[in-house]
Amino acid sequence: MNNINILWVDDEIDLLKPHIIFLESRNYAVTTCKSGTEALEKIEEESFDIVFLDENMPGLTGLETLSEIKEKRENLPVVMITKSEEEYIMEEAIGSKIADYLIKPVNPNQILLSIKKNLDHSRLISEKTTSNYQQEFRKIAMEMSQVNSYEEWAELYQRLIYWELQLETIEDSSMFEILESQKQEANTQFCKFIEKNYASWFDRDADAPVMSHTLFKKQIVPEINKEQPTLLVVVDNLRYDQWKAFEPVVNTFYKKEKESAYFSILPTATQYARNAIFSGLMPSEMEKLFPKYWKNDTDEGGKNLYEENFLQEQMKRLGLDFTFAYHKISNLKAGKKLVENFKSQKNNDFTVVVYNFVDMLSHSKTEMEVIKELASNDKSYRSLTHSWFRNSPLLEIIQQAQQLGFKLIITTDHGTINVKHPSKVIGDKETSLNLRYKTGKSLTYEKKEVLEAANPKTVHLPTLNMSSSFIFAKGDLFFAYPNNFNHYVGYYRNTYQHGGVSLEEMVIPYIVLSPK
Repeated sequence: MNNINILWVDDEIDLLKPHIIFLESRNYAVTTCKSGTEALEKIEEESFDIVFLDENMPGLTGLETLSEIKEKRENLPVVMITKSEEEYIMEEAIGSKIADYLIKPVNPNQILLSIKKNLDHSRLISEKTTSNYQQEFRKIAMEMSQVNSYEEWAELYQRLIYWELQLETIEDSSMFEILESQKQEANTQFCKFIEKNYASWFDRDADAPVMSHTLFKKQIVPEINKEQPTLLVVVDNLRYDQWKAFEPVVNTFYKKEKESAYFSILPTATQYARNAIFSGLMPSEMEKLFPKYWKNDTDEGGKNLYEENFLQEQMKRLGLDFTFAYHKISNLKAGKKLVENFKSQKNNDFTVVVYNFVDMLSHSKTEMEVIKELASNDKSYRSLTHSWFRNSPLLEIIQQAQQLGFKLIITTDHGTINVKHPSKVIGDKETSLNLRYKTGKSLTYEKKEVLEAANPKTVHLPTLNMSSSFIFAKGDLFFAYPNNFNHYVGYYRNTYQHGGVSLEEMVIPYIVLSPK
């Protein structure tokens, strides 16, 4: 039994008897009436799942009846049926939030399709998505053990994100759990791939992906020209799935020209990865060539205070003759101020906006219980990012950029991962504090749980002293000290951290868009 109640409103309802018999033969309950006034009385008296409403009736018209129904039952789906194909009627009906629009004469199967589209929509999508993922699961599982290049890993991760976004809307949570386990396995294999290949990416003439220190030269510079201003937005800490969550909002104003993934350097932390983007150099080179701009983990003061200087030096080194401006947005006030003055950016060939909200969100999740509740898993973390973006000055900046004809580039410096399991580490008081990587001397740790850089020079990282090394947490691990271990673990478990080795942190989005 369908247990679906239909109200059909038409002044010539007797002529529709065959349609009604057809629906009743499929166990739908159909109530009929001949006027808008009668329909409104029925809606007050009974509960209906969907309404089929004739547009052209004497007395209350279909559009007037529609308006009254929406006042009484805002979420009741109404399907408008009309002989007229006039555009204004369609616009009025759509503006009043109709569920569907059918042109007479309609056949029974059209009616049945409309019912299924509106009432069985979630179930049908859920069943189809589950079936499709079950087939894809087997393919991904087979391919995962054979993935052996950075291009294949980027493609595999994007497929996993696609299915994660598809499955999060369905009712069958077991499928989502299967995907989660598949992502964990993917991260295990990815960490092995990085351990084997990462250091070789810095060899001369190596087949290496675009990385933090090569992003500007290889990807961004070819997009800049003097004929059209370019806006580069670097959203700190933005994962690939978070970009996909608010991409539809951006698509209202911009058309996507290119989308690709590039790789963050290690550590996947702001002071390393973002400075590398703007300087075009690896950290050890920044330390050597620009000691006044570079600060190591143990140094006092802000670690990303000289990004504009680094960018200026890189543009000079590349022989680029572009006028540019750099803006870092770390709070609402700074964002609103840039919105107010954004029109003046049209005079620049190249405008850079670094936006720090997502990074603040991940740190707030650690510090504030309310954020822990709102972003308890990846689905809610994406939702919170989407909600922020829709109401942020950044969206206003993008809207203005579109109106002024800017090309738009959106990217990030690194991603972040929800950490679940502690890994014990021991170091002296000079050891860095990050939960996903450590640098210091005489570190003690579980070797199988980390990627080691015993000699930081091999991965172009600074050497603080002769015996210092770097370690990077794999997968969803986070480093915890043995003293006060349980309190520390309870505080940081299920928080979003970065600095280590995972698909979420290293494989990150780069998008080029043109104004609509």
